[in-house]
Amino acid sequence: MAHEAELKALTGYLEKNHLKQTKQRELILHSFLAANRHLTSEDLYQTVREEYPNIGYTTVYRTMKLLVEAGLAAERHFDDGITRYEVEQGHHDHLVCIECGKIQEFGSSEIEEIQNEIARRHSFRIKRHRHELYGHCSSCQDEAP
Repeated sequence: MAHEAELKALTGYLEKNHLKQTKQRELILHSFLAANRHLTSEDLYQTVREEYPNIGYTTVYRTMKLLVEAGLAAERHFDDGITRYEVEQGHHDHLVCIECGKIQEFGSSEIEEIQNEIARRHSFRIKRHRHELYGHCSSCQDEAP
């Protein structure tokens, strides 16, 4: 069965916090993980409704908040002010297209090393950081006049 580890983690979180395990929560988790991209609550709601038409938007929204609390999802806030969710994973950065909204993840050991060196020079201890680059993706560059 796909996503067994994540389902087990959710079950453990729900039990620990005396919350109910529901089919809706399982379906939302599965749809979220299967999407493999940055999603808004509305995006996920539309996807889940295809299989479970009676599900409410509030159920999807609350479940995503719960998945964040359980460490299975991470909230991301880009310049457009819309909250998106992604699977919680190791540190990475983002390229955000300001034309079409495409978000591409990347990692760079060189950038990480430079950040750490700058912090050392300034006797600064980094606890967390975000690195987002805004511009035009290759598709939008091709379409520009």
